Amino acid sequence: MPDDPPDLRASHADRDRVVDALRIAAGDGRLSAEELDTRLESALSARTLGELAGLTADLPIAAAAKGQDVLVVKQHGGRYVREGRWSVPTRIELRTRECRVTLDFTHAVITSNVLRIEADMVHGKLFIVSSPGIVIDTDGLNLTYSKLKLHSKNAVADPRLRIEFAGKLLHAKIIEQRP
Repeated sequence: MPDDPPDLRASHADRDRVVDALRIAAGDGRLSAEELDTRLESALSARTLGELAGLTADLPIAAAAKGQDVLVVKQHGGRYVREGRWSVPTRIELRTRECRVTLDFTHAVITSNVLRIEADMVHGKLFIVSSPGIVIDTDGLNLTYSKLKLHSKNAVADPRLRIEFAGKLLHAKIIEQRP
């Protein structure tokens, strides 16, 4: 769990989840055979949740369940990047602590005209790489010592994608970038 201390002892189930994630990442071409072997060995001998988290910190986290149109990102530390050709769900849950998240919509497959991002971010940054026709609505956010750096708010009359934010940011930033 992302809120658990990293020095908490790992269970067999925790190790099994990481092993499954590593095998999926290797099947997707994200890890070479040698890197998979090294990480699997480390996962099976890991004693703490922090050791396990380090093995998957540079890999995307899959949606909570296949068939649901939601992407859940729960991460403490490190980076999470979604770029290239990826299918944009109707909802994204961001539950991050001290994490840098990048959502690149440049080549994304947009299947809905509204994306709701439910954010609970503490000490982190969210980079949104947008393109023309994307509108970002942050009216649903509660900001505490946080900043928004957006290019244009509601500049498009009929947007290709409307990103609606809800939730809270504490010492966090949302930064919109252009490709």
